[in-house]
Amino acid sequence: MDSPEQTAENLAKNLISLRRVRGLTQQSLARAAGVPRSTISNVESGRGNPSLTVLIKVAGALGSALDELLAAPRTKVRKWQGAEIRRRRRGRDVILRSLVPEPVPDQIVEVMELEPGGTLGGTPHLPGTREFLSCLAGTITIFVAGERYEVGAGEVLGFPGNTPHSYRNRDTAKSALAVSVVVFAKVGV
Repeated sequence: MDSPEQTAENLAKNLISLRRVRGLTQQSLARAAGVPRSTISNVESGRGNPSLTVLIKVAGALGSALDELLAAPRTKVRKWQGAEIRRRRRGRDVILRSLVPEPVPDQIVEVMELEPGGTLGGTPHLPGTREFLSCLAGTITIFVAGERYEVGAGEVLGFPGNTPHSYRNRDTAKSALAVSVVVFAKVGV
């Protein structure tokens, strides 16, 4: 078992490494974890003595297990089983699941399966947000600001995410599959 000093050093190294790999600043990680930036800074310096609650919040914001933060640094490879990846139903007969099961700053990257006849109303975002739908199988009809677009396998449609939009699989026999990427507008830049 590591000494408290060694565990603090492991925590500092792992936190810095995980934060950087995910492209997060101390501020963005602190915001995602709901803790002050100074807490992240203190932990990364090896001087912090965070509570279990803080460690759980930080691990959650990083999409990491608590033991990954505390263990001796090692190669950061992780395989997720299908059952571990969050799936949710939205709209009518639409299944969404994360394509990247770790937090990605300022983006949502999901696999979208529109079952036969499935429809989904899009959520308008802040001005400056961009959305991209890359169709993998089938054909998806997308309505953006009242205009209709047919996106077939291998095609990508990009559009302003702040406009009203919806998705539909007009095929009543086969599912359509796509990757949806939402790149949020930079606020305060």
